[in-house]
Amino acid sequence: MSLLQLALLVTAGIVFYLFFKQLFSGNYPRRGVDYDAKVPDERIGGITRPDKTFKKQSPRPNRIEELLSMADEAVKKGDLLEARKAVQSALILDENNLEALRREGYLYIEDEDFNEARNVYEKILTLEPNDDLAHGSLANVLHKLGKDDEAIAHHEKAIALDPSYAPHYFNYANTLYDLGRYEEALRQYEKAYALDNELEEAKAMMDELKEKR
Repeated sequence: MSLLQLALLVTAGIVFYLFFKQLFSGNYPRRGVDYDAKVPDERIGGITRPDKTFKKQSPRPNRIEELLSMADEAVKKGDLLEARKAVQSALILDENNLEALRREGYLYIEDEDFNEARNVYEKILTLEPNDDLAHGSLANVLHKLGKDDEAIAHHEKAIALDPSYAPHYFNYANTLYDLGRYEEALRQYEKAYALDNELEEAKAMMDELKEKR
């Protein structure tokens, strides 16, 4: 070994000795004590806190929720075609999504396509047999199709599932009224109005039927 190599070896040994002595002494600059931090805590990453490598973003709604929100906005604007496109896109992603199916049924009713609406609500009930809103909507559709015995059965099922929901009684009363069963209709209008006295239509029908007596 030459004299130069020996000198380099000794120098390296001294450097390593000083480095490890400083490392294990704990005498090194500390964040917030010996210097001012320039990076906020939530942006510091490391093996001990990998979840803090990047600032967390607020969770985004999933795509189906976005599409249904778009459909609702389109309905508010009266653009049923745009609403239908959004709902159909949601159903492509999940053909059994109940919220998307509800909106599809509503749009068919608005288009007066009662046969398709019936298919949709029957599908909802195969997925969720105790869905009172689907029973109520199917009842209205069946009444439009002249299937009144079936309509009444679904009206009664909707009421049995949620006896506190005023529109169920109101819709049932409308079906009974159309069938000329006025006394039964009056009782249902009275039940609807008792549950929700903001149903002015129910009050108006009650007054009309009482005059018919």
